[in-house]
Amino acid sequence: MPHIDYYFVTISPWTYLAGTKLEEIAAKHGATITYKPCDMNRVFASTGGLPLAERAQARKDYRMQELKRWRAARNMPLTLQPAYFPTNPAPAAYAIIAAQNAGGGDLGQLTHSILRACWAEEKDVSDEAVIRDCLSSAGFDPELANSGLLTGAMTYESNADEAVQVGAFGAPFYLVDGEEKFWGQDRLELLDRYLAGELG
Repeated sequence: MPHIDYYFVTISPWTYLAGTKLEEIAAKHGATITYKPCDMNRVFASTGGLPLAERAQARKDYRMQELKRWRAARNMPLTLQPAYFPTNPAPAAYAIIAAQNAGGGDLGQLTHSILRACWAEEKDVSDEAVIRDCLSSAGFDPELANSGLLTGAMTYESNADEAVQVGAFGAPFYLVDGEEKFWGQDRLELLDRYLAGELG
């Protein structure tokens, strides 16, 4: 059974644009997923990337064009400059980590609902009330929003360390069986084909 380690940040538009395709692909091929939200700025610092605010204007301009294109291509609502971006991604990440440890709900739905809240619903995903709503809608106990915070913080940091160690450098990043790497929601088709045995 293949396994996918999924590295991401809870305020990434590209992770949002992946929708639930990763979960659909995993179900199709009988793969399991470990969700690893992490401090992507730490990953950038170790791998040569830059936070959005520090990038050259040409890269910012191109990013905006790509967001428009992928919004249309995926037929998904996306606010190009949401009211609460950037915001602190850690509280939502801690909730995902707590939910994964607790079990009992739909982790893919939780992750996507948090991303959708930021990019399509103009909500602040660092706000506990927003996180609680996302937990509840995905079948988790909303109390997970404020439980296991120390464990969440430690895992959040260790996920970033692990991301660097395995060669991740952006989000979303998918690692299959500790070897095959796929960066970006636009590589999900290739991930699907790889799991189907069509790509070497």
